[in-house]
Amino acid sequence: MLRGPRDFSSLDLKQFGGHKDEVNSVAFSLDFQIMITGCDDQRVRLFNAKTGCMVCKVKGHTGAIKSVAISPDSRTFASGSYDKTVRLWKTRDAELLHVLFGHTKSVEVVVFSPDSSQVASGSWDRSAILWDVEKGFPVRIFAGHESLVQSIAFSQNGKWLATGSWDFTVRVWTLSDSDGTEDVKVLKGHHGNVHAVAFSKDGMLASGSWDKTVRMWNPHSGKDIHVCEGHNGWVQAISFSNDGLYVASASDDDTVRIWDVYSGKCIKTLEGKTDVAHQCAFTPGGALVASGAASVTLSLT
Repeated sequence: MLRGPRDFSSLDLKQFGGHKDEVNSVAFSLDFQIMITGCDDQRVRLFNAKTGCMVCKVKGHTGAIKSVAISPDSRTFASGSYDKTVRLWKTRDAELLHVLFGHTKSVEVVVFSPDSSQVASGSWDRSAILWDVEKGFPVRIFAGHESLVQSIAFSQNGKWLATGSWDFTVRVWTLSDSDGTEDVKVLKGHHGNVHAVAFSKDGMLASGSWDKTVRMWNPHSGKDIHVCEGHNGWVQAISFSNDGLYVASASDDDTVRIWDVYSGKCIKTLEGKTDVAHQCAFTPGGALVASGAASVTLSLT
């Protein structure tokens, strides 16, 4: 039985060393056995998340690593860089599979599709690109944002792609091979940069912003359901619980808040021990993990 949010408390602080500069991004495999980090030192590092031991360090980018992601099947990982490229690697031996060229400015976010066959990237060039993982080719370019595309999320059924931007909006794109018609909804309401987006298993969309709020949306109608206020700093990361009943948000106010999806109310505030949190995610067992910028992972369970 999964634990409820009132059972959460600060449990463990684990250090992952080896970085020579600031860590910009952290990603976990679905089973939380593998952790990947992207750093300003142009390196991507793979760790055994349980032991904290570094498994390997890969290089190839010529600029800071801004984002990393690992595919749901754990076979591939991706890195996006200030050098304007996305690189795809084999998880097993860190072999380079593809270097993806297409963006004209720094790549700020990379995310895999639920079936691991595609990866999406967002950039300072105000676009998002959908790539075929096996072939290394672009499938579709999403244009329309008026500023940096900072965050991307796939719906769990693979039918929707959400992009969050520094133009204060969230766009929800329909992923379809039917005709060339571009179906997109523009969600407005935030008063600051949108730094995080996430879908629940049931298709609800949440966004976190530098306006210090979390918003929950109906992505089909484009209407907001809740505006969640309480953070005193920028919201850097959000994640739905596995059952879709709660949303966790990590902020640079050194807290992680847990929100009830149905009421929109904060039902738990966790005081962090990290600095700025780059990511928060629920494990298969229902624990919540938040990671900070100083090579540290804080487990909250």
